Amino acid sequence: MQVAYLCMILCVQVFTAQASRELDSLLQGYAFEALVRPRTGVVYDATVPSNFSGIGVAALRLRSGSLRRKGVERYKEFHIPVGVIEQPYVERLVLVYHNLANWSGLYYPLPAYNFLTPVLGLLAYDATDLSAKNLSELDFRAYGDPISIGFSNVRSGLNGSSPKCVFFGLDGSVGFDNVVNGNTCLTRNQGHFSIVVESLATPPAPAPAGGGSGGKRRKKKVWIIVGSVVGGLLALVLLVVLFFCVRKCKRIKEIRRMEKASDTGVNLSMTTVGTTKAPVASETRTRPTLETEFVP
Repeated sequence: MQVAYLCMILCVQVFTAQASRELDSLLQGYAFEALVRPRTGVVYDATVPSNFSGIGVAALRLRSGSLRRKGVERYKEFHIPVGVIEQPYVERLVLVYHNLANWSGLYYPLPAYNFLTPVLGLLAYDATDLSAKNLSELDFRAYGDPISIGFSNVRSGLNGSSPKCVFFGLDGSVGFDNVVNGNTCLTRNQGHFSIVVESLATPPAPAPAGGGSGGKRRKKKVWIIVGSVVGGLLALVLLVVLFFCVRKCKRIKEIRRMEKASDTGVNLSMTTVGTTKAPVASETRTRPTLETEFVP
């Protein structure tokens, strides 16, 4: 059961990691579009297209030195302390804020957990060119006190369940930590954050030794998951085999075409020279003329 569950999580992470990175790139472009003649230290809310309705995006341009010395008292739900440094160093940077709202579970699915808050993001970019898109994030890190995220309107979880802070790294990693003061998460790195709770507060009771309908259903689900993973691997193997078969057929066809072309050419007669056979022309097109034939 654990192996099948891990396989399911791995498959989900692989398919969604690329989608979340593409979303970050799109939201970076929308955030920079809001910075028209921006003032340093002022938060600008961005406008997203209707197909991303519900997602909140904002941009905050800062000087690197000022950020390191003073921090940011309040940027939406984030409190940024002094001592935050970006790498590589830039003179000015833009902190892009994400609130994925009802899109949270789509771009950051977490099997066996329920989200109690939306997924919030904080990413740092170079502010040299405010018209640039598809920028790579700066390495944004707190070396003193941690960055705090104070979530509002935290939904209640199941009875007996313990909420956890979840951290989604830019490399696709996922980490958990304890919630502070009921609604606050702490981090030293940029990324995406939320508060979650396990879907089931207590594990299901084990099936009786003789088996039962519940145990049969669980076993059936396990075999369905395992079968899906194995089926996907087999499909991949078949595609690879099919590719090499098509490639081999094309090669054989090309060889036959070349052989046919050689058969339709002019055949030369063979003669023996010592112990070796070599092709010779039956006659020349232009007969040689001796020099004496030109003498009158």
